[in-house]
Amino acid sequence: MLNLDLSNVSPFLPGGWRLGEEKGLEKAHDHVLNGTGAGSDFLGWVRLPAGYDKEEFSRLQRAAEKIRSDSQALVVIGIGGSYLGARAVIETLTSNNYNLTRKDTPAIYFAGNGLSADAMGEVIELVKDVDFSVNVISKSGTTTEPAVAFRIFKALLEERYGKEGARGRIYATTDARRGALKGLADKEGYEEFVVPDNVGGRYSVLTAVGLLPIAVAGIDIQSLMDGAREEMERLARPGMDNPAWQYAAARHALYKAGKKVEILAGYEPSFRFFGEWWKQLFGESEGKEGKGLLPASVEFTADLHSMGQYIQQGERVMLETVVRFDKGRGSITIPDDPENVDGLNFLSGKTLDFVAEQAMRGTILAHVDGGVPNILLTVPGRDERSLGALIYFFEFACGISGYLLGVNPFDQPGVEAYKNNMYALLGKPGYEEQKAALEKRLES
Repeated sequence: MLNLDLSNVSPFLPGGWRLGEEKGLEKAHDHVLNGTGAGSDFLGWVRLPAGYDKEEFSRLQRAAEKIRSDSQALVVIGIGGSYLGARAVIETLTSNNYNLTRKDTPAIYFAGNGLSADAMGEVIELVKDVDFSVNVISKSGTTTEPAVAFRIFKALLEERYGKEGARGRIYATTDARRGALKGLADKEGYEEFVVPDNVGGRYSVLTAVGLLPIAVAGIDIQSLMDGAREEMERLARPGMDNPAWQYAAARHALYKAGKKVEILAGYEPSFRFFGEWWKQLFGESEGKEGKGLLPASVEFTADLHSMGQYIQQGERVMLETVVRFDKGRGSITIPDDPENVDGLNFLSGKTLDFVAEQAMRGTILAHVDGGVPNILLTVPGRDERSLGALIYFFEFACGISGYLLGVNPFDQPGVEAYKNNMYALLGKPGYEEQKAALEKRLES
């Protein structure tokens, strides 16, 4: 069970601050559970861990087994929520060096999440001499970055295996009924999985969007879902003892007290991409109407030697949420050095986990003393069940937090601004006037 510690938040807030948030929390909880607020069409994730499509779940497990049997690599094509969740889970549960440490599972490469020719060329080079498959993930099939990448890798597959052979190596995760990718998948006969209509991209990691690549990596997706379901049942109960209420209340109270940035800190290098997923979750959900905490993430202890200075003594605009995994997977003992050249013999015989724990405890106290409120979230272990619970905890708390802030947590209208400008500058039909206006601005 996840454990939330707010003891290093209360000193920064007036007495009784939790009671001041209770009425808003009750309303926000009702909005999330019962669909009584803005964006209610996108609440399919709330009961997903119990009500997911069991037939599709079994089918994607079989597809993952097929990919593991016939492919040395899987190219996952998607952007935003279409890849961040899968990569976060794969790296957190295996390693940030997954493709180097894997033994019996395919390498997994992510493409279509940017427009770098160098990055694309590198993935092409990595798969050119191995058998590979593609999982293209897009609700519409027309988002520029993944659509361009799919064109490229589809052509590579068809050149190598022929049209028929490529058909059996392309897996499309897309809309159930409409869209360019859905139409192409139907026409070509690709195996298809569904992006649910009522689940937004940043909440989709526990759908086929995330589960197929995660299963290919050899991760037990049933345990992942079980952990999420257990957390779903726990968080459904209203009240101030609900940890999602506590987390949302602390963030909101600190935001009202002047904090503008929330830093997610982890002490495992493999947790880095979980931070990237978390940033999208909260950034897209809360960052609108001129409101919202700016989500940032750091990897400790490495970033204590870079960002640590700013966190300790820079502008006092931040709070910190630390995710701690209670149990490591191995034990390394620090040896004795007879000459004690580095002066560290006081650590001889101690485990690296012990040293890391004291580093974390000391850092929290130093940051609190420096004026940074700290939330500590302890996760039982780096395993599927615990991570499923952590994912659901943040999703549920994010929905609550957005409603407390007074915004719709499930839309992202600001994302369209860059797309429209890009389409115009690229010469997309229908954008001629906008293209001329933008080019005039760029010339001035």
